[in-house]
Amino acid sequence: MYLTIKETSEYLSLPETSIEKLIMQGKIRFVHDGEQYLLYKDQFKTHIEQMEKYKKRVEEWYNDPIPEDPDVKDED
Repeated sequence: MYLTIKETSEYLSLPETSIEKLIMQGKIRFVHDGEQYLLYKDQFKTHIEQMEKYKKRVEEWYNDPIPEDPDVKDED
């Protein structure tokens, strides 16, 4: 399935200018049909999977309790 630049920016949650910049730098594959750039959706599959892993890792990090410091003394 092919996506337009606008659809790709929504799919990846990136601004359209970033997508256009990546196209011009040759970092993502595209097809130009004479009017618009079309990007193959499956080429972003790895990116989406890595972002999900990263989000899960960050969430786990935030949920880890802070270990008690043995040097802390109660001054009450």
